[in-house]
Formats: sequence, C-alpha cells, structure tokens
Amino acid sequence: MSIRNLAGIAMGFDNFTSGKARLRMVTGNKFKIGDLNLLTKLFNEKYTKRFDGKLIRDIKIQKLQDFINNGQIELKIAITNSEMVSNLFSERIGIFKDGTGDAVAFTGTSSSLSTNVRDFESVDVFTSWNDKSRIERKIKDFEDLWENKTKFVQVHDFMEAERNNLLKYSPEWVFEV
Repeated sequence: MSIRNLAGIAMGFDNFTSGKARLRMVTGNKFKIGDLNLLTKLFNEKYTKRFDGKLIRDIKIQKLQDFINNGQIELKIAITNSEMVSNLFSERIGIFKDGTGDAVAFTGTSSSLSTNVRDFESVDVFTSWNDKSRIERKIKDFEDLWENKTKFVQVHDFMEAERNNLLKYSPEWVFEV
C-alpha cells in the first residue's frame, strides 16, 4: 500500500454518501521508506503539524489526515505467522456497502510494482443481488481478519505495529538514489 493509493481513495470519499464513507484496510507490514514515514505521522494522534511541500500534495495529505482523525480511515497490519504461507500478506479484497444493504465485493487487482515492472492479475467482482452468499462469505472473512481471527496471520493496529517495530521497509530502498 502506498500513500498515493490511499490518498486517491480518500479523495473519492466526498463523492460517496455525502462524506460519511468509512474505509477499513488491512495490509502487509512492508512499505517504501517515504510511505512508512508519512503513514506513521498521519496515524500518530499527537502529530498535528501541517505538511510542507507542494500545495496539491499537501492538500491531499491534509485531507487524508482529516479522514484519519475523524475515524473514517482505519489501518491494520497483517503479518503471516506460519511456515504454511509465504512471508508476505498480500490479499486484495474490497467491499462496498450502501445504506439499503446492497453490497459489491471484489478480489484481486491490476497493480504495478514499479514503473518498469507490471504485475497483471484478474479482478473478480460480484454483487449482493446476484450472489448474496458469496458477499456474506467475503464480509465474514474480512471481519474475521479485522478481529484477528484468521489462521496463519497476526493482525495489529497500525500504531501498535509501529510501537512494536513490526513495520518494515520494503527492499526498494536499496535501489533508490
């Protein structure tokens, strides 16, 4: 997960449910240096300093911090804890719900690892009005993960993971100049 992706998602909040949208994310524990440093500042309740840099970037980051401070964005960290699975948590699932109880869920993504390497994956999308049992299963799976009830992973609040030195830099820092 990157700040760029999180800010992009958050900027869309104003378009959903009159600004009442909530986002709960579970991600792995490896981050680019800049992303980890900024995420730590954003989720630190004591951090109130305005960001200094490019105006548009600052506006996006400030809006992101406002959503975090209002409790509209929550982030948890999943760390694999078994030799039965790879050492990186990378599940991609999303669930959107509206006020009437309808839901859309997706798994997978089409993501880019860097500007030079592209990772192509498929995306599976389904709806509560066409496949209610599948939506209910995805919601239960996510809630179990959020509540740390999923096998082979340990889930922590972001700042708890930071305090306990569970957050790691991804290996890209070796190649940054």
